[in-house]
Amino acid sequence: MVERPWRKHYTNGMMEEIDIPHMSLPELFRQSVENYRNHVAITYFDQELTYGELFKKILSVASAFCKQGLKKGDRIALMLPNNPYYPISYYAALFCGATVVQINPMYKPEELGYILNDSGAAFIVAHLPLAPVIDAVKENTKLKQVYLASPDEPSPFDQLLQDEADAVPNVSIDPKEDVAVLQYTGGTTGRSKGAMLTHYNLVANTLQSAAFTAAVTEKGKEKVLTASPLFHVYGMTSGMNLTFYNGGNMILLPKFDVEQAVKTIMELKPTSFPGVPTMYIALLNYVKQHPMKLDSFKTCSSGSAPLPVEVLEQMKEITGAPIAEGYGLSEASPTTHRNPVIGLQKVGSIGIPFPNTDAKIFDSENGKNELGIGEVGELAIKGPQVMKGYWKMPEETKQALRDGWLFTGDLAKMDEDGYFYIVGRKKEMIIASGYNIYPVEIEDVLYEHPKVLEAAVIGVPHPYRGETVKAVIVPRNGESISEEEITSFCSERLAAYKVPKMIEFREELPKSAVGKILKRKLQEESST
Repeated sequence: MVERPWRKHYTNGMMEEIDIPHMSLPELFRQSVENYRNHVAITYFDQELTYGELFKKILSVASAFCKQGLKKGDRIALMLPNNPYYPISYYAALFCGATVVQINPMYKPEELGYILNDSGAAFIVAHLPLAPVIDAVKENTKLKQVYLASPDEPSPFDQLLQDEADAVPNVSIDPKEDVAVLQYTGGTTGRSKGAMLTHYNLVANTLQSAAFTAAVTEKGKEKVLTASPLFHVYGMTSGMNLTFYNGGNMILLPKFDVEQAVKTIMELKPTSFPGVPTMYIALLNYVKQHPMKLDSFKTCSSGSAPLPVEVLEQMKEITGAPIAEGYGLSEASPTTHRNPVIGLQKVGSIGIPFPNTDAKIFDSENGKNELGIGEVGELAIKGPQVMKGYWKMPEETKQALRDGWLFTGDLAKMDEDGYFYIVGRKKEMIIASGYNIYPVEIEDVLYEHPKVLEAAVIGVPHPYRGETVKAVIVPRNGESISEEEITSFCSERLAAYKVPKMIEFREELPKSAVGKILKRKLQEESST
């Protein structure tokens, strides 16, 4: 058994173990309302909501939801960009004892329909302009109530905010058993699967995150620039739940636009920024063209994909703040590792495990033998933030959760100080601009094209997006296909970030003796 050398790097008040109370997310939020009632909780352009005002709106919407039939255990989908209606709907649903199903508002009808049917969601709060997408799938789902919302113009959701909050139920929640969020991620078949994150999982990761950054956090005073989407597990925890726990001001941007982000930074002086590599690259490029200092930040974090070393170093110069790179996954609520904000930081490393978190490297062949320092194998995690399992997928759950360990599917190594490094992925998942993309989804669409005989989708390195999507296609005999034709076909059926940015046509694909397409060979050829 390998020792836990990272423990000696819990410095500046950091603890190996913290107390995680047996409570629900609504209970945790109530504490913040009591402690910071008159503090600003959300800034959205020229709108501000204090914790007291936010809480009142949450209770009104929770009451309205309950009056219209939402009850404990029901699933309610949220399909919204970053705006105040997201946290209002999120916490209102949890106060009813319901489970939130997070859905990317960029999804097309086919993608949305799959998640709605798999989750069995009967309610959805969706961005007002997405009404046609909802209409396209509604009849083939279990949807009973559709709430269209927009903070920028009158919408049906506004009626919920007028409720007198006289029907908020006193729901009994078992934090370790009751599922707060279904966070959809990719399966071994490529089809999305819902990671069941309990109230306890999410409370744990919020408190773990808070403990890890306590040395630079002033409760009730932090301002957190939140451009990472709240429908993504990283934005949900690091941008929303953690900010609310600390009594901070969540400065919401509906999407990351570099000019808007810089304008917001200069005007509102945020103290913290949970970002992703593409955001840091865009900020860096902007500052190179328009020299300035973004020096209001005390700390920044980077997640969802590896941050290029040169970008990390240059951003440190511009902000004067540590860029604490970390690691997480949907199945762990999400964060498991991070570089300390004060203390030893190692460039290129994902850092050390969070409090209450254990990590091991197992051999990638059978996952039974623990490996030593410097040896590459599969990263496995154990901790209170690890999911309950996959929604209605017992076999997938057994593969991922073994003897209390979450096997991540990522290849990693640990150095002599207990700092971990991701060196590759067992999975074929592509991470482009922070979005998880599963090749089989795109391949399924390509195979629908009448002129396509065979197709393989791979990720190839990209200087800005981290990876980009490449499709390698074998046309049917006698057929001629253009790149524009494939792009148009995919754009009608897939979210924009999944549409292949590179397309190559071949006469044949490399295959194994049993006829399996050799994607590794395609990737090797694409990188040379």
